[in-house]
This record gives sequence, C-alpha cells and structure tokens, in this order.
Amino acid sequence: MRRAVCPGSFDPITNGHLDIIGRASRLYDEVYVAVMINKSKKGLFEIDERIDLIREVTADYANVRVEAFHGLLVDFCKQRDIPAIVKGLRAVSDFDYELQMAQMNIGLSGVETLFVPTNPTYSFLSSSLVKEVATWGGDVSHLVPPAVFEALTGRLGQG
Repeated sequence: MRRAVCPGSFDPITNGHLDIIGRASRLYDEVYVAVMINKSKKGLFEIDERIDLIREVTADYANVRVEAFHGLLVDFCKQRDIPAIVKGLRAVSDFDYELQMAQMNIGLSGVETLFVPTNPTYSFLSSSLVKEVATWGGDVSHLVPPAVFEALTGRLGQG
C-alpha cells in the first residue's frame, strides 16, 4: 500500500489545499491529511472543527484519512508507515523553506518529500490571507469550499 501525508494547520482549508490533497489521492493508495496542533498558536477554528471541515470537503476521496498530530511529522509518518510527504509549492519562497524541512525530514527518518506545483489559480492563496480578507468583509467564497465558507462567515459573524 502506497501512503503519503499532506500536513498543515488548515485554519481553514482552502481550495488550494484541496487541490493538492485531491492530486495526491490520485497518486497514492492512502493519503493522510495531518492537521498540526500548535498549542502556542490560537487558531480561528479549533482542531476538531478543522478536522470535521476537512472530512466533509474530502468526503469524495475514499482514500483520504484526516487526523490531528503534534510533535514531529516524521514521527507521525513512522507510526503509520508513511514514506512520503506531499507539499504544495506556490512560489520560490515556499521552496526555500520547504527544501530545508525536506532535507531535515529525510535526514531524521528517511521520509521523502514530494513537491507539487500549485495550480496557478491558487498560487497566491493561503489560509492567513483568506482569514484576513474575510475578516474585513471581502468575498472569499471562490477561495474555499462552500462548507468552509459557511463556517468562516458564521465564525466571523457575517453569516
């Protein structure tokens, strides 16, 4: 069984994230979406809310599993026999950071990282940008799945 993981904070999941997850699901038998728990950072959505939203918007992918994790991603991978991390790259600046992480991960555990170029439609997209635009009343409905848009506007008191 070929397994991979798509890690992130997903606060909230965007259409860009969903594109990478969907593409990974066509390449691997099983894809884990690992939702990072960072206790020092307060997210807009709680971990359980993010997991529920991700499960809802990935329901069409029978081979996608969603779990929370904290600590080292390579430990998450080792515990589940996952040999590959799939990361989307939006720009060269992403590559600089992600390359260092990939080199550290392979050095620590032998887990490979595969970089997938982001669909140009989503090359500017990040969860932070979506939250900021939505906070100021901007229309982000085309940047996130409908269920996420509903949750986002509800959370921000705009729904």
